[in-house]
Amino acid sequence: MCQTRPVETPDTASHPHTLAGAVRRAALMRPDHPALITPGPDEDIRTWAEVDAAVDAAARALLALAGPRTGAHPPRVAIALPNGADFAVTLFGAMRAGLVAVPVNPGYTEPEMRHVLTDAGASVLVGRTLDLPGLTCVPADLPAGGDRPLPAVDAHDLAVLLYTSGTEGRPKGAMLTHAALVANHEQLAGLGVVDQRSVVLLAVPMFHAYGLNSGLGSVAYHGACGVVVAEFDAAATLAAVERHRVSVLVGVPSMYAAWLAQPGVAGRLATVEEAVCGAAPLDPDVLSRWHAETHTAIRIGYGLTETAPVLTATDPSPDAKPGSIGRAVPGVELVLRAPDATTDDYDVDPGDPAGTEPGEIVVRGANLFSGYWPDGRGGPDADGWWGTGDIALADADGELFLVDRVGELIIVNGFNVYPREVERVLEEHPAVREAAAVGVPSAATGQAVRAFVVLSGPADDLAEHCAARLARYKRPDRIEVVDELPHSAIGKVRKTELRDAT
Repeated sequence: MCQTRPVETPDTASHPHTLAGAVRRAALMRPDHPALITPGPDEDIRTWAEVDAAVDAAARALLALAGPRTGAHPPRVAIALPNGADFAVTLFGAMRAGLVAVPVNPGYTEPEMRHVLTDAGASVLVGRTLDLPGLTCVPADLPAGGDRPLPAVDAHDLAVLLYTSGTEGRPKGAMLTHAALVANHEQLAGLGVVDQRSVVLLAVPMFHAYGLNSGLGSVAYHGACGVVVAEFDAAATLAAVERHRVSVLVGVPSMYAAWLAQPGVAGRLATVEEAVCGAAPLDPDVLSRWHAETHTAIRIGYGLTETAPVLTATDPSPDAKPGSIGRAVPGVELVLRAPDATTDDYDVDPGDPAGTEPGEIVVRGANLFSGYWPDGRGGPDADGWWGTGDIALADADGELFLVDRVGELIIVNGFNVYPREVERVLEEHPAVREAAAVGVPSAATGQAVRAFVVLSGPADDLAEHCAARLARYKRPDRIEVVDELPHSAIGKVRKTELRDAT
């Protein structure tokens, strides 16, 4: 099956081709409008004119620090800062200077930081110190860069290296151009989630594609206002939502679950018009409780770092189908590929009947990355198609449902077992708070299913629970109870660590 929806390409005179250009446009059109608000005892409010001036200064400072271009790509500037105005100014400053921004998790250990910076060949690190040859380390308060002229920046120049979370191994740098970042906003504009009137909660880490582009990038692209949260706390963010009349929530599943646990949540979210959830599957129970308690719907999005990041979205509705990730957003072509298919087999007729067997999500669009650093390996093929590694199926209405990752498929005696199916069954048990399933070697069956669960109460009947709901080959050979599952910074379970522990 294929999904493709048209997108109108706006006139570039009114729609800048870089996010730094969007900041300049907002400063020209709405100079005194609040751009970034940082709540707290020392509340900081910056207008678009102030942000734009700071971006100019940061661009000149980073140009002076980064040194001359010596290879195929401009110098790389690593940004190890928490969510905040300093992160935004440094990011947009690097973009305006024609440099390549490399946002990194400020909580990385020294070995993790060393791997990313060495791989990227960064010449500047903002916000941390690290002893690496050829690396200049500076604080967020950048030194003056003089009045040197700023270069022209082409839309197809590399804008950011975003290192994937590394749930399946060491992080790789996804190469995203200015055009790819902006394209995702053009694709999403028709959904009307954010516009210039919006006040957007920016609580997702900005070093991640979701927080960086779907959050901060959308605020810049539309000239809206962002309320920036450096460290998520359910009560504090709700207070910020109330105080600053936030209209758009951009969150991950754990945030929505935490908000629901707060007293009087519905009244405190009275100004919210749009709630968006991505980065990991949202528990259907959380979705239904959110609808029931707040009388608002959550728009579920699906995407990857490599796609800048959004590929599909649901329509926000109290009648949303549990587990659905919606349909391809305008401007993204999407097909489900059988394991033995090639691009020659793709049928790109959007009138195809929906309803499929599981297949890999394969996409094409202007928001796709240019491959992995430094040589573009693993990027889209010659026709622009790229396999996501995620397996999904489409129902009769054309809505997509994630099944699993290609690499996480477990083969037991020749039978395919999708870990997510096992995890869903485990999580149906009232005492299971969270579950993960992985494949482990088995002399008898090739592989076996191993489950890890976090419990909230007694669960002596878990094996019987699974036996009543899963075929014999799908049942875990062992269920291990753990205090917590290892997660990435945005909430994805690090299954590599679970496999290594078996």
